[in-house]
Amino acid sequence: MTTKARAGKAQGSTTRIGLSGNYAVAYAVKMADVDVIAAYPITPQTTIVEKLSEMVANCELNAEYINVESEHSAMSACIGASLTGARVFTATSSQGLSYMSEVLFIASALRTPVVMANVNRALSAPLNIWNDHSDAMAERDSGWIQIWATSAQEAFDTTIMAFKIAEEMRLPVMVNMDGYIVSHTYEPVLLPDSGTVKAYIPSAPMENRVSTKLAYSTGVVGPPEYYYEMKYQSIDAMERSRDRIREIYVGYNKMFGRIYEDLTAYHLEDAEYALLTMGSTLGTARIAAERLRAKGKKAGVISLRTFRPFPSDRLLEAVEGLKAIGIMDRAATPGGPSNPLFADVSAALYGAKKGPVLQNFVAGLGGRDITVDDFLHMFKVTEEAAGEGKSRPTIYVGLRE
Repeated sequence: MTTKARAGKAQGSTTRIGLSGNYAVAYAVKMADVDVIAAYPITPQTTIVEKLSEMVANCELNAEYINVESEHSAMSACIGASLTGARVFTATSSQGLSYMSEVLFIASALRTPVVMANVNRALSAPLNIWNDHSDAMAERDSGWIQIWATSAQEAFDTTIMAFKIAEEMRLPVMVNMDGYIVSHTYEPVLLPDSGTVKAYIPSAPMENRVSTKLAYSTGVVGPPEYYYEMKYQSIDAMERSRDRIREIYVGYNKMFGRIYEDLTAYHLEDAEYALLTMGSTLGTARIAAERLRAKGKKAGVISLRTFRPFPSDRLLEAVEGLKAIGIMDRAATPGGPSNPLFADVSAALYGAKKGPVLQNFVAGLGGRDITVDDFLHMFKVTEEAAGEGKSRPTIYVGLRE
């Protein structure tokens, strides 16, 4: 069973407007009244920072917009600005996120509440600008909270929540959304009035941790005598953030009339087997499940929203009674015993009494379409695993032979 969230009635007025996922993020950043934006353009996130630069130039947003020479510099500038107490934002994709990698670990270890939109794109080589999850998966252990949005509306709402989560937990937050599928698709988005957003996340300055008036230093050397304890502080903060993120979801649901949880459970009440996905493929997976349901098959779908911190307890509740779960990865771990999402699900369910059989799939690398027929095939294999009580080696769905 999963915890049932209750959506409240949205407070204040709302405006319905057609926005792409990227523009939805830009509008959220504007309403969050950020102080500093530092960014370097890279496809497919570029229109986020282009829109924000336009808002700053038109005096719609009173923020410092820093044009930097690289993504490494963008994150470095965000860390520096955040340490002064400013509310900061950046955006990137793929190779840009990889170029930031060194500084991502510093951002989390220094407990800077940076909010970043990562528009998911495949890593080279070969050069590819289309969507998969290899960029975010490569940084899953960098100490950043990671949340995944499946629509433009979710991209807007998640960005607003990200500022609250980041600033309360003093941890950076990465808002992931699938490149082009979410980032460039236009759909109706409900925008709350700016006053309601300001009431939800007041833009009061935070502590200036690099002030000469303070008696401590930031970014010091951590020898063996101290490094372990320093590192554990950010690990502990990540663990403590799990419950607070859930509380923030509930509060946002009540204030803005939405329903957000760690994961979305679809037709799990009587399901015998299910597929677990993350990101924009939720809709396609649901269509496949509905077709199977029409034939009397008891198929379900789970979509993970909060990836870091991983919601192990909620997943355990959701899969209770299932005979098998198919886990679909959109990234691969060459030479590893399994792929990223499958590894996390396996660890979360390890030791569960009468746990389900787990079947791993890899699909959609480099933007390869994942069709309803592909999901029907994955459901079929998962159903067979349920009946046989064992799984097959990883199946690469849609791979041409």
